[in-house]
Amino acid sequence: MGNHFEMLARWTVWANGLLYEACARLPSEAYFLARGCAFGSIHNTLNHLLATDRIWLGRLSGEGHDIPSLDFVVCQDFESLRAERQREDERLVRIIGAVARGDLETEVNYTSMDGTPQRKPLQRVLSHIFLHHAHHRGQVHALLSQTHVAPPALDVTYFPLR
Repeated sequence: MGNHFEMLARWTVWANGLLYEACARLPSEAYFLARGCAFGSIHNTLNHLLATDRIWLGRLSGEGHDIPSLDFVVCQDFESLRAERQREDERLVRIIGAVARGDLETEVNYTSMDGTPQRKPLQRVLSHIFLHHAHHRGQVHALLSQTHVAPPALDVTYFPLR
């Protein structure tokens, strides 16, 4: 069954799948179109989510990461990004499953992207990861609303619990 954070990891995988299915129906011009949003396009926003997952999961697993900045474009094209997202989602479920069953008050020590040492409780880090996902998926959802592709319902209440 797992705990709340493990459920949020599975929900994230489910929501990412629906969002990528919707984005796959966009013509390339609409998908890459420069838009008024934090990362400039649907593609770049999805890249940001992949990059930040690599950062956070690298910190949590001790594997580290090779992401140089929060706006780093991991993949230049949609199909590669989709494939990498699926691999990262498998990693997300595995790593969250491993760490979320421990003491959630354990301190996570890491270095922020600007080089500042940080120390945060695991529960806060995990909460951030899933709130960050929901935030940026919501941005992509809003950007899809500006296209001919209807954005999918991604609310956790629609997620089919297993």
